[in-house]
Amino acid sequence: MYNTLISETQLFENLENPDWIVIDCRYDLANVTAGHHSYLESHIPGSIYADLHKHLAGETTSDSGRHPLPDEARLIEVFSSFGIDADKQVVAYDGASRAFAARLWWLLRYMGHTRVAVLDGGWQAWLAQNRPSQAGDTETSPAKFSGRARSDRVIMLDQVAQSELLVDSREAARYRGEVEPVDPVAGHIPGARNYCFQNNLTADSRFLTAHELKKQFKQLFSGTEPEKVVFYCGSGVTACHNLLAMAHAGLPEAILYAGSWSEWCRSGERPVATGPD
Repeated sequence: MYNTLISETQLFENLENPDWIVIDCRYDLANVTAGHHSYLESHIPGSIYADLHKHLAGETTSDSGRHPLPDEARLIEVFSSFGIDADKQVVAYDGASRAFAARLWWLLRYMGHTRVAVLDGGWQAWLAQNRPSQAGDTETSPAKFSGRARSDRVIMLDQVAQSELLVDSREAARYRGEVEPVDPVAGHIPGARNYCFQNNLTADSRFLTAHELKKQFKQLFSGTEPEKVVFYCGSGVTACHNLLAMAHAGLPEAILYAGSWSEWCRSGERPVATGPD
């Protein structure tokens, strides 16, 4: 069973395994149809497509974040349509960041399905080894997904202030409030530390070793127990990358504030901090 990362070689060796489901999560926040178009042009053979907005997020409201957490019934519906049951090994991949694949990875674990891994190096690693690809859409037979939401792995807006340690997963410039390309307010939640999800990757966009990641996270946590740390980002997507990196490092599961900065700053009434830690 693979439950954090998987190499392109390991995936290639199991590509014909009927108990494996490969899911393409490529997405572009600036062009919401680009990921699906890329999938239709070329993807890992047999993989199906998961759209961030349609499949991995709930409906937005006037006071929600940009990618709300889908409710339990919706996730059961989506994962069943993907053909996922308790016996299926799921492999998620995307482009350069691994953040969208990590979102699917986290959602499955949130629903109790641990047989899920992210392709290390993503689509680029697959192409670099001249692995096969195919175009068009892929149909899959539906299954009966029977997971249940693990509510202890998330916090809601009214619980943020009680967090023992908050970690902002966005780029440092956004955290400091110097730029804000997406949300209406720049800055971060007061008291949060900054650890950009890209700190988990090497120069060629692969994850650091488990040892290196554990060292970085322990320094970040400064004695706080990992399972009490709360991660957030812009909309609850890239924070999942940090949660995946923690799992790969062998650390206990941390918590996700799914609404993240886009929910926190939406009303304009909550406190905002700028500058460094």
